[in-house]
Amino acid sequence: MTPPKTIGFREVHAAIERLAAAIEARHGRAKGLLLLGIANGGIPLARRLGARLGIKRVGDLDISFHRDDLGRHPIPKEFTPTLLPGDVNGATVLLVDDVLFTGRTVKAALDELFDHGRPAKVELAVLVDRGSRRLPVVADFTGTTVSAAEDEDVLVSLRDDPALDRIEIRPRAPRAARAVSIP
Repeated sequence: MTPPKTIGFREVHAAIERLAAAIEARHGRAKGLLLLGIANGGIPLARRLGARLGIKRVGDLDISFHRDDLGRHPIPKEFTPTLLPGDVNGATVLLVDDVLFTGRTVKAALDELFDHGRPAKVELAVLVDRGSRRLPVVADFTGTTVSAAEDEDVLVSLRDDPALDRIEIRPRAPRAARAVSIP
């Protein structure tokens, strides 16, 4: 079994800084920008980006009911409801997630977003792009790119103590033992 590969907090912080700098280069300190973290992994990243960019309108987007794999991944008991910090109609929305893989999560996020209105523009920011897309989805902003095999998981941990932040690439656990996040 291959040991996990860990990317430490310095590299994670550099990736977050690259994301913030790219967003700021395109939007400046756009007060009108609406940041929505895709539950669950995108929420802490959206909050960090909002704080770094001085953006107050940061919310959460729950995609549970729009997933196409509910049979294999039931809705967790502790779900995060969608909390929109403003009207999405006519807004520029930046969807934020921790890992971009197949594109299915982004599709579910778009479905949830459009249930609440019609934004003028939607962009996507991800901390990690691991490739292997199954849908035609490309991030507008990417913090870092990693190579991971189809049978590996890429797990992001953004903690209250940033010195504990990390990204881990490890062999996929059997279905019954799969973890949602890393401690």
